[in-house]
Amino acid sequence: MTTFKQQLEKYAELAVKVGVNVQKGQELFISASIDAKELVRFIAEKAYEFGARNIHIDWQDDVLTRLKYEKAPDDVFLEYPEWKSLERTALAERNAAFISIVSQSPDLLKGIQPERIANFQKASGTALNTFRRYIQSDKVSWTVIAAASEEWAEKVFPNEEKSLRVEKLWNAIFQATRINEEDPVSAWKKHNENLHQKVDYLNAKKYRKLHYQAPGTDLIIELPEKHLWVGAGSVNEKGVSFMANMPTEEVFTAPKKDGVNGYVTSTKPLSYGGNLIENFVITFERGRITNVTAEKGEEILKQLVETDEGSHYLGEIALVPHNSPISKSNLLFYNTLFDENASNHLAIGSAYAFCLEGGKTMTEDELKQHGLNTSITHVDFMIGSAEMDIDGILPDGAREPIFRKGNWAF
Repeated sequence: MTTFKQQLEKYAELAVKVGVNVQKGQELFISASIDAKELVRFIAEKAYEFGARNIHIDWQDDVLTRLKYEKAPDDVFLEYPEWKSLERTALAERNAAFISIVSQSPDLLKGIQPERIANFQKASGTALNTFRRYIQSDKVSWTVIAAASEEWAEKVFPNEEKSLRVEKLWNAIFQATRINEEDPVSAWKKHNENLHQKVDYLNAKKYRKLHYQAPGTDLIIELPEKHLWVGAGSVNEKGVSFMANMPTEEVFTAPKKDGVNGYVTSTKPLSYGGNLIENFVITFERGRITNVTAEKGEEILKQLVETDEGSHYLGEIALVPHNSPISKSNLLFYNTLFDENASNHLAIGSAYAFCLEGGKTMTEDELKQHGLNTSITHVDFMIGSAEMDIDGILPDGAREPIFRKGNWAF
């Protein structure tokens, strides 16, 4: 029987070998909570074994984060440490790889003044803008993975015995990331190939628009003329492959900034800024968000939309079948890394440059000229369900089914 320690070690190896694909002599930057220290140590060990030159750790602590939001003066949230943004940018320019480990409680900042959260999101987004462009143009290898924490496990498994919650969350993480497969690395290679079959089909079609229809949703999204569908594995500017999200079940592209019209209703809670936003509706006109309503967290959602000019528009559209493994688990993770891979989703804010032919080498102005949105934020929200139909509209106006009843129609 495989022990937890052995599973964690396999998970660390997967993050290093497939997630960022560490190369000999490369530096590695890991961002993680102190709750994930055991996983971080395994990752560091594996990274050095695969030839990493040096490893830099950015530790966080939920208790200290909450204390800061409760007790620090207001002006603290209007700034972001310059040295932290310089560190990331400098490491990216030296071809470092980046692993982000998420484990935060979905309710970490519940009850905190929305203005404080919004101010810090804007300050950090502005300070990290150059680094974000490097990430969104695949200049460097990067991946986002997860680690279980007590507070997060309590949210996902509130009816389980307290002593079993973290274990159950770890098991769910391992299941979603194929750690329970005999050879996880080979399993991910096969999964990548399967997703690319969908990518190739959609890219060959060159749809002009997508039409989403479901209860509470009637949305038409125009696509840029030279849009590209992508999914699963990516390749950095050095030609090294990596897997940006683990798990991942999506294929995605960028919408035409001013080509979104209609309304869409969320189907899963959005965990943003340490708060949950639930049962919300967003209305678009010529790409711009013109109205938002939410049963819970409406003020937080409005603050997100007001982050900057680009946060009034979409930057990503992603297709995920309702019968994906995470969806079939019937678990609500309250964490976008997982929930977005159980549902079709959209993203408010910046677009990925690699979703456009030649986009990786374009300037920000050139990307804008081709219809891509730019912003200091990028936030995914879930809209898919078993009742969603999506049609692809060809340049001549002909319609073809892409999704029926929440799943692929081809």
